[in-house]
Amino acid sequence: MRIEWLNQEALQHGGVTLGAALAAVPVAVVGAADGVSRRGFMKAGAVAGGGLMLGFFLPGAGKLAQAADAAPAKPVYAPNAFLHIAPDNTVTVQVNRLEFGQGVQTSLPMLIAEELDADWSLVHGALAPAGEQYKDAAYGMQMTGGSGSIAHSFTQYREIGAKARAMLVGAAATQWKVSPDQVRAAKGVLYGPGGQKATYGELADAAMRQPVPSSVKLKDPRDFVIIGQPVKRLDAAAKSTGKQQFGIDFKPPGAKVAMVARPPVFGAKVAKFDASKAKAIKGVLDVLEVKTDRGGSGVAVIADGYWPAKQGRDALVIEWDTNAVEKVSSDQQLVAFKALAKTPGTVARAFDVAALSKAPKKIEAVYEFPYLAHAPMEPLNCVVDLQDDKCTMWVGSQFQTGDQAAIAATSGLKPEQVTLHTMMAGGGFGRRAVPSSDYVVEAVNVAKAYRAAGKSGPLKLMWSREDDIKGGYYRPSHVHRAQIGLDGKGKILAWDHTIVGQSIMAGTPFEAFMVKNGVDGTMVEGMGEPYTLPMKLSVHTAKANVPVLWWRSVGSTHTAFVMETLIDEAAHVAKMDPVAYRKQLIDAKHTRHIAALDLAVAKSGYGKKKLPKGQAWGVAMHESFNSVVAYVVTASVVKVAPRLHQVWAGVHCNLAVNPLTIEAQVQGAALMALGMTIPGAAITLKDGVVEQQNFGDYPVPRMPDMPVIEVHLVPSGDAPTGMGEPGVPPLAPAFANALFALTGKRLRKLPFDLAAA
Repeated sequence: MRIEWLNQEALQHGGVTLGAALAAVPVAVVGAADGVSRRGFMKAGAVAGGGLMLGFFLPGAGKLAQAADAAPAKPVYAPNAFLHIAPDNTVTVQVNRLEFGQGVQTSLPMLIAEELDADWSLVHGALAPAGEQYKDAAYGMQMTGGSGSIAHSFTQYREIGAKARAMLVGAAATQWKVSPDQVRAAKGVLYGPGGQKATYGELADAAMRQPVPSSVKLKDPRDFVIIGQPVKRLDAAAKSTGKQQFGIDFKPPGAKVAMVARPPVFGAKVAKFDASKAKAIKGVLDVLEVKTDRGGSGVAVIADGYWPAKQGRDALVIEWDTNAVEKVSSDQQLVAFKALAKTPGTVARAFDVAALSKAPKKIEAVYEFPYLAHAPMEPLNCVVDLQDDKCTMWVGSQFQTGDQAAIAATSGLKPEQVTLHTMMAGGGFGRRAVPSSDYVVEAVNVAKAYRAAGKSGPLKLMWSREDDIKGGYYRPSHVHRAQIGLDGKGKILAWDHTIVGQSIMAGTPFEAFMVKNGVDGTMVEGMGEPYTLPMKLSVHTAKANVPVLWWRSVGSTHTAFVMETLIDEAAHVAKMDPVAYRKQLIDAKHTRHIAALDLAVAKSGYGKKKLPKGQAWGVAMHESFNSVVAYVVTASVVKVAPRLHQVWAGVHCNLAVNPLTIEAQVQGAALMALGMTIPGAAITLKDGVVEQQNFGDYPVPRMPDMPVIEVHLVPSGDAPTGMGEPGVPPLAPAFANALFALTGKRLRKLPFDLAAA
């Protein structure tokens, strides 16, 4: 295979910028001019089967990777490409993200197809393996998170399509002996001025002999024919017919199944164990002590299949040593957090709140948020094949770069000796992006023990649903304490706010970027804006032996609830309509918030339409990952149980690449957020042990819980912003505000408990 490099100067001097980790990353860092200066383009010749391959090259890891490894980033010469046009006219686009339901396997190919002028019916998406060239230009690592897939790839993927189109046009012009300006491209076909005609597949090989343009003009959004259209998902048919292969379906020939008995308390170790009953089960091949996450140890059962592995694990007799690890109990932690909230913390935002003491009206509130499990439909799994000189893994990873590095470190191999295949995943919500790579590392440790026992061959590590829910990592629990002083007309004079919880960034490679002056930025994100408020904000960062992690929409899962219910409460004190009160407080620069709120209000009929008896309106809005979602909802209380009837969403995410995908994202996010309100939706611990283990005691919304959800997009031609997570935060507060209108009770904890409010 021949590889031709361009923009060599950029390769030598380029670098990528890590944005604010999983929080908002300025879209400008991946702008067209910026992107060209930072990347080299490459094309690979002598493609197996012919055709055209074109890709990007990132000259090195970003600041994050460089912080983790002081050695200078080395160029990578892997000839992988983003785009392949085959002689049969099919166009395959490599998707450098994980597809786990968000629709990126359709939306990213749309970007290339638009600029390529491809025939959409011939376009396919494929999940890319781990590779330097697939790193996110903003994060400096290959990952899926921060709602950045479309926002960060918008220009990158379009540039690839435009450059490939230019090469095809150049090939046609050369063959037809005309000027490139005289060649027209449409739906995968090139047309010449004299009636010449050729398909992309026919000219793909010739296009490979054309130089890759150093620059190319991208389309004006007004000329888009694919972007902005409601395109049906490329993976819908396979998923609807059961043909789609997820990670959990994959098992290479000869692979054995491994299940691990993990310590009941995080980080505890095996004191001793008896494997005789497990080994007596037919199909069980071996029982091995292995390292587990957080310095603990466990016992792996390796068998011919899942069922004997599970039976073998159930038959183990293990005595655990928990003496050296903290045993958290939720009740005690809550008491401690509430006490901390009354004491001075680290100031995240300074403001003189002396006016509180003389304010004629006050709101004082304490909020409680529990630990939450991600609970994806597909439990964690991966397949590892560890050999002397290489390791291959198949996994639905959100963190390909980090997981590949962790596999190398654990196995004692170099990163280039590790191949990571990205598998389709059945949900994740953050759980497949773990800085410690916990389950990936566990799989390698099992494989190492297996080899040490004289065995070899691929192993499929399986987590059961119970393992998933009891095995961490979790959205941290939090306590908020707010004191708000208002004047006689309800104007806010001073707001003193304290947050207590664990940091999800401390101890991770993101800490250097996301923890400033002792404040984890994700803990306070979403506090204050878009309102003009006299707010003092403080935090207490607690430590606890409970693994914590981002959960879809990260800090906004709790800050939005606090902000939007307190603003609603302030509006009630002011005796103003909640929508009018919000608009009065919104800083004038936040025009996108106003547009999203106005759209949701207009579509719902709020303030104009009379609701059935027993129902009430609720309103909330929130910005996360640079997108704004406003919800207007209707709710009732049926036999003391809150009931959400209908949701109208006003969404401002700038240009909607695929409106159908965004609609699905918001509907799914709203449903997931509804799950936060359902009684029992909390992870609790007693003596260090998680008390929940499956959907029976950790409920998720069921079909009867699903409200009608209308999603309306604010029109915009600006570059798209994040859309995977912003639909989560404002749903629960909008619901709570409606319930207050019905009952007069302010709900200050999740999940909802009207009886205790």
